[in-house]
Amino acid sequence: MSLLNQLFNRGVFGTKCKTCLSLAISRIKLLQNKRDTHLKHMRKEIAQFLQAGQEAIARIRVEHVIREQNIWAAYEILELFCEFVLARVPIIENQRECPSELREAIASIIFAAPRCSDVPDFFQIKNLFTAKYGKEFVMAVSELRPDSSVNRTVIEKLSISAPASEVKLKVLKDIAQEYKVQWDSTSTEAEFGKKHEDLLQGGSKQICDGAAVSQAPKKQGSLESSPSIVAAQSVVSPDSQQKTQHVQAPSSSNNAPLMGCNEIEPSVKSYVAGPVSDAKRETRPQATEILEKARAAIASAERASAAARAAAQLVNVNFGSLKLEDGKSS
Repeated sequence: MSLLNQLFNRGVFGTKCKTCLSLAISRIKLLQNKRDTHLKHMRKEIAQFLQAGQEAIARIRVEHVIREQNIWAAYEILELFCEFVLARVPIIENQRECPSELREAIASIIFAAPRCSDVPDFFQIKNLFTAKYGKEFVMAVSELRPDSSVNRTVIEKLSISAPASEVKLKVLKDIAQEYKVQWDSTSTEAEFGKKHEDLLQGGSKQICDGAAVSQAPKKQGSLESSPSIVAAQSVVSPDSQQKTQHVQAPSSSNNAPLMGCNEIEPSVKSYVAGPVSDAKRETRPQATEILEKARAAIASAERASAAARAAAQLVNVNFGSLKLEDGKSS
């Protein structure tokens, strides 16, 4: 029974493998025709961008063209490997281990299975070889171990890393030559010649320049607002002193801080006088606004002082009437 099962399993493996390989070959040919047409259209668009002077867009689009060309080249190699394995399916059935002459072809197909989603037949072929040679064989191929025997060109073409600057420049020159576009590649060569560190430094300089420009208006605003603050202080301070003198009783402890403020104000005014005069010269239209604010402050201070005097008089009158009532009662 075991011999019959082995013979039956061999027949099933061979039939499934041949079917999957044949479907993969026909699917790859169909995809190659579609990709070839798509590549021609993309190359023509890049030639139009170069002719119109839109090199920045062309530099971005050329990466997609290179990616499609790499996939096209990988599919061409995989198609040859599928045909090679299909012709030697009987040898694979009769041997338990993978033949050395077929190891590169089988390993390359297994490696391409998860990276070529357009060809789902590769997954079925991978499952068939996993059942025949074991999971360890497939793991070694997927992890690209030293003994995996995967084709180096297939690994390079199916890589997801960005293409080198030299490759992009070469493809752009080939497209310009193919469509006879007169294109000066000096700016593109200079752009591709920049290193990653240079691009980072350029970006940081732009950010610092933008921050300096945004801080400049803030400094000007602070200089413009300083004259109004000083004027308001110079106008309001005498009236505030009068209010305190009318309402509060004179005492040495209360007059001390007022004298300190009067002594400090001239030094502050002398310190601010230089930049304030320059700011007034630069901002003459704002002088009228400052005067209006100062006048309004003076008027409000006078009203406050009048109210304080009236309150003091009322306090004195009430206090005198209370004394008279106390005298009469006594």
